[in-house]
Amino acid sequence: MDIVLKNVKKKDLPVLKSLAKSLGFEIEKQYNSEFVKEILEAKQSIKDGKGIRMTMEEIDSLWK
Repeated sequence: MDIVLKNVKKKDLPVLKSLAKSLGFEIEKQYNSEFVKEILEAKQSIKDGKGIRMTMEEIDSLWK
């Protein structure tokens, strides 16, 4: 059986992890596979020299 905890406060996480570990539960992080794929492709794109450089002013102007 899988249990998913939502809206866990950061301060409570160590306690929950410790409890799960003491009870012999497995703890695994789950990530959206499409999101991970996008991140890895972007990383490779930058390594291949396909990225662009932007100044802080240019970045700042994107949301204004």
